[in-house]
Amino acid sequence: MFVIWKKQGEKIFSYHGGNKKLNTYPSFSSARFLSQADLIKGVASLVLRSAEATVGNYSCEVTESNREGELKMELKNSSVVSCGDETPEEKCGSWFLLVERAVIISLMCLLVIFCAAQLSVIGLKYEIESQKKVCVIVALVIFAVVAGVGAALFIQDGYTVQNQAGLGLTVIPTVILIPLQYVMFGIVFDSLMQATLALIGLKLLGFIIAVVGFALCVPACPPLHGSVLIAGLAIMAIGSLLSLAYVFIMELVGNLELRNPQFIIINCFEINIARFLKFQNERSSSSGELQSYVMRI
Repeated sequence: MFVIWKKQGEKIFSYHGGNKKLNTYPSFSSARFLSQADLIKGVASLVLRSAEATVGNYSCEVTESNREGELKMELKNSSVVSCGDETPEEKCGSWFLLVERAVIISLMCLLVIFCAAQLSVIGLKYEIESQKKVCVIVALVIFAVVAGVGAALFIQDGYTVQNQAGLGLTVIPTVILIPLQYVMFGIVFDSLMQATLALIGLKLLGFIIAVVGFALCVPACPPLHGSVLIAGLAIMAIGSLLSLAYVFIMELVGNLELRNPQFIIINCFEINIARFLKFQNERSSSSGELQSYVMRI
């Protein structure tokens, strides 16, 4: 049996069945049969390292006795997903697609940015107790650091415990943002209104969806429910953006009320009424004193 593998018409690997000699070429030094024992069954599949398996047209010629056959194929470049069955050197794929990883990490960055911006707006407008301010800042910093470490572990290729731990450190700590949002609303408003409670509930819903998506993604490679995880984080990001906009709008409304002339007129009118009532009381008191003086005379 004779087997010859070619790329673009040039030999890259050959096998001589008479002396069972394998011939490789410098540019394809890693070339080998998938299973030499299966040659007698007609399986002449070739294995190459990913660096040597360049895109192009390949052909396999097999000659046995008086029979001869040739098979041609085209090798295309595509993303390979690694699911843990390969050796570490062969793990060239990733758990999530690059676009999915970029979206997840971007959403985490937006959560940190929106929360920090909201805290900045509140800190500039309202007086915050030093202890409460320190607690809020520390909580936000802890969340940012943990999420950053998780993102660094998650962004790497492969389907390993390290990737899973990274995704967990990225998603689960977002629960900190829910009580943090409650505290920040408590600083701005004396009592929480329905709108603020709805925004907190929206972030809580997003967290639950994200955690469910994470639990579904961990045992699967490739992940079948990555969109659920992304949807949960997106809902949390939308909730944070709406919370920031709500606080900002309420601040603008408060400033407009202070600058509106109608309220100045009303205040002046109330002051004039108060002065009139005070004058009437003083006048009544003076009349009473005069009357008592006349009676004494």
